[in-house]
Amino acid sequence: MKALLAAILTLLVAAPAFAGDCILDNCADRQPLPEAQASPAGGFARGGGFGRGVWRGGGASGDFDFYVLSLSWSPSFCETTGSRRPSAQCVPGANPGFVVHGLWPQNDNGYPSQCSGDSDLPYSVLSRLGDLYPDPGLARHEWRQHGLCSGKPPAGYFADVRAARDSIVVPPALKAPQGDQRMAPLDIQRAFMAANPRLRAGMMAVTCRRGAFQEARFCLSKDLRNFVACPQVAREGCRGQSVVVPAGQ
Repeated sequence: MKALLAAILTLLVAAPAFAGDCILDNCADRQPLPEAQASPAGGFARGGGFGRGVWRGGGASGDFDFYVLSLSWSPSFCETTGSRRPSAQCVPGANPGFVVHGLWPQNDNGYPSQCSGDSDLPYSVLSRLGDLYPDPGLARHEWRQHGLCSGKPPAGYFADVRAARDSIVVPPALKAPQGDQRMAPLDIQRAFMAANPRLRAGMMAVTCRRGAFQEARFCLSKDLRNFVACPQVAREGCRGQSVVVPAGQ
């Protein structure tokens, strides 16, 4: 009996965090994806996630309308989930600020996911992504889940991820905050719009979780040259009066 209890305890400790408790997709990179569910609007909605209707494996690779670049605020991740998942981004003093969550092919209504193709990410590409993603598991997951739908080979897709990340100017208030801040989601958007003159309302979303700033998501044209309007994505932003923007350690 003692041996059985010990085995059960070991499994519980080693089990990955449930996707609903995570900020970055890599918290669920070993979990099966929830099945798509029919939405009242006639599309599909992914259970418990960002409400961008999903067509898993549907559509030809490269057939989408625009990209969504999602930048995750690392201090929020480290305060809520990182303590349960050892990560270099959460080492005291590291505090990388924004890290790439993903560059997601998106349609005006819904998005493609898990498209056909070689899901293996070559080490020659993965080894050059350390400054983009907080861990290699997330990069692999993003390639399988979203990159395959870009219609590009791994090197080309991740070159686009880098170009998209580099195209966003982070506002001064979020570059190196000296302490926790409380900001309205709308004010976070306004700060990004002030720092990126071509960015307009309705072209991005600010997401939050448990009262904390989670991610900034930007809608970009397929050639990454322009911001584009994305009503469905913008509607998924948080609507709270204010959120905490933790400064990290």
